[in-house]
Amino acid sequence: MKLNAIGLPAAQSKELAEDLNFLLANFQTYYQNLRGIHWNIRGRSFFDLHAKFEELYDDANLKVDMIAERVLTLGETPLHTFADYTRVSKVPVGQDVSKDEEAIRLIVDSLKELLLIERKILSTSDTVGDEGTNAMMSDFITEQEKTVWMMKAWLAEQV
Repeated sequence: MKLNAIGLPAAQSKELAEDLNFLLANFQTYYQNLRGIHWNIRGRSFFDLHAKFEELYDDANLKVDMIAERVLTLGETPLHTFADYTRVSKVPVGQDVSKDEEAIRLIVDSLKELLLIERKILSTSDTVGDEGTNAMMSDFITEQEKTVWMMKAWLAEQV
């Protein structure tokens, strides 16, 4: 079995990098959604949500960088064009979202897609023994599950 520079099976690392690139594309869509709702939110919740959306997009921006750097660590090239992102992303695109409830639902729907992808990556990285990817996915999942809970609480809905 051929190993890559960090001691992981090369073929499985390439597959993981492909999955991480898929996550990267979806995170970029999520990030753009957050920027859009941050800019366009209107109404009585403006001040609270404007600040919250900025917090979320700052966090998403950091995660985008972490994902891309993990792809590089695995020996592959991260996706980096909007054409690539839009071609493969499954996260819903929010266009002209300015109402608070619609914005929160967009976040919940986006995170649901991200969590599905991250759980798949977590399973694969665990099988291969890729602790670096494993730890990153575990951290992302924990944070995003909490965000979903908070957003559902704002919507007065059960998780």
